[in-house]
Amino acid sequence: MDWSHSLRLIAPEELLSIAGLILLLVAAWSGDKASRLISILSVAALVGAACFAAPALCAGASGPDTYAFFGQFRADAFASFAKLLIYGAAGASLMIAPQFFERAGAMRAEYPILVLFAALGGGIMVSATDLLTLYIGLEMASLASYVLAAMLRSDDRSAEAGLKYFVLGALASGILLFGMSLTYGFTGTTNFSGISAALGGGLSTGALFGVVFVLAGLAFKISAVPFHMWTPDVYEGAPTPVTMFFATAPKVAALALTMRVALDAFGSQADAWRQIVIFAALASIVVGALGAIGQKNIKRLMAYSSINNVGFILIGLAAGTVQGASAMLVYLAIYVAMTVGGFVAVLMLKDAEGNQVEAISDIAGLSRDRKVLAAALAMVMFSLAGIPPLFGFWGKFVVFQAAVQAGLVPLAAIGIAASVIGAFYYLKIVKVMYFDEPTGKAVGRSDWAHQALLALSALFISPLGYLLTKCLGSLADTAAAALFAAV
Repeated sequence: MDWSHSLRLIAPEELLSIAGLILLLVAAWSGDKASRLISILSVAALVGAACFAAPALCAGASGPDTYAFFGQFRADAFASFAKLLIYGAAGASLMIAPQFFERAGAMRAEYPILVLFAALGGGIMVSATDLLTLYIGLEMASLASYVLAAMLRSDDRSAEAGLKYFVLGALASGILLFGMSLTYGFTGTTNFSGISAALGGGLSTGALFGVVFVLAGLAFKISAVPFHMWTPDVYEGAPTPVTMFFATAPKVAALALTMRVALDAFGSQADAWRQIVIFAALASIVVGALGAIGQKNIKRLMAYSSINNVGFILIGLAAGTVQGASAMLVYLAIYVAMTVGGFVAVLMLKDAEGNQVEAISDIAGLSRDRKVLAAALAMVMFSLAGIPPLFGFWGKFVVFQAAVQAGLVPLAAIGIAASVIGAFYYLKIVKVMYFDEPTGKAVGRSDWAHQALLALSALFISPLGYLLTKCLGSLADTAAAALFAAV
């Protein structure tokens, strides 16, 4: 084996690992007073990792040359696309964190390091082509996330969020491990290509249970119904920058991993798992939409919105085609931009004392005091609702189009009908901001990082964003083709 070849393929992971270990020592020696410097260096490390990952996407990398470590790791265009989204979302969560934590007197040097290791785990997840590699990446990302959820040690909600996430995450890991052991037992291998070949001759009852348990464990990580119960509580209790991170980077990693497992490892038995995915997609769309209607906290509303959006993304997976995979990647890119914009806007909502405003009723009449902020938040909500010509509509359109092309017309029709329900609670936010009487709560100013991220997100999802993202579809096609090249 050419070890130098394998080491070149894992350059992003090497950079993040070395940077994380060095910054961990800096944090141990300097303490929390170096937290801003560590945050800046962590963002720089993520930018460097993205620069190492990008060439594979631009070159449409696929084939034998993309495999490393005896086929346990794959640095192809698909993994590169997902890593760029993960690193971008992680960088955004680092940029907005200092002001939030410093106001609460809780800025810790460990925060950017934990985000760095979570992003490293996410990168390993999307490149995994073996059940062992999968689990290593998953646990690295998960263990860092458990600590991040409980970062505000003086806040009971944050402590509760961390505990709930840890307990339920451990249960999901157990389910996943059980499914992996069954899959290994009935196929004789942990490698995705070997599993696909073994299942090609037929699916035994034991192997079917393995597929079901593996998908159930992954469903927890992507917040798909019926494994969504942790999401609203964790999103509400965790610090808002951490919530934004949870809603973007780990979500992209888990969904990309689910795509690779379903289409690569279990691709030869698509009919066996398609029914599971269809159920999870429809249930997530309906539960996410109905659950959000009665929410009074905007972070809990965004949690149900995340569940709802996962349902739409899974429609592309149910198609089981290159077009479906490409549609999922397009939706993920747009979803990350919409979610970052939404949570940055939430972070900019403050009362006169500078405390975070989370109640939906407290943003009544926001358009009269902060016209630009209200307009940006309204654009995010319209885009999440899928209203044209905003780019959120395009994400839903390509997913439904892929389902129709795959012959899943009833699924697409039900998804379109259910998306109307979801529009209600997004428009409710706009109605409260523009038509309700002001509550008298003042809205404080935010730093340049919040304003820049909100402006970039709004630009991306606006009609003008099409000029900036017209190559998104072609990049997603390239990434999806690389994924199917391994099938």
